[in-house]
Amino acid sequence: MENNIDFTHFNADGKAQMVDVSEKQETLRKATAVGRVIVNGKTLELIKSGGMKKGDVLTTAQIAGIMGAKRTPDIIPMCHPISISGIDLHLSINEKKCAIDITSTVICTGQTGVEMEALSAVSVAALTVYDMCKAVQKDMIITDIRLVEKTGGVHGDYHREVTI
Repeated sequence: MENNIDFTHFNADGKAQMVDVSEKQETLRKATAVGRVIVNGKTLELIKSGGMKKGDVLTTAQIAGIMGAKRTPDIIPMCHPISISGIDLHLSINEKKCAIDITSTVICTGQTGVEMEALSAVSVAALTVYDMCKAVQKDMIITDIRLVEKTGGVHGDYHREVTI
């Protein structure tokens, strides 16, 4: 870690603070995050067939992920409440990896970014997949949750090669 990095979430006394963004310009902000839930063959077949006792896993996880993005400032202490313009959350069955792949894109026009909302959406969707399937499989693996793209703001754009 470099010594010249400013940690903006600490005040002059070293105590936690929420960053003041009042002087920042509103810009279009967009962030995309991805993740994966690895399951076994039986679980994957039950998800595909709609055979889980709790219901439609993918639709429920999609709705939960969207709700999670909207509630991000309630669970991440220094995260600003923002006005989200849109959330696109997609879950897909990955037969080759025996997994559920999750992608979330969050957009707003504001003074701070939406990276945490995109990551929260993926995380909550993955946890919901786990919750809905845990009766038939306890050893699912939630993995590879990461930011893959961020645009807008003073720090510029960020793009990561997606290899999931």
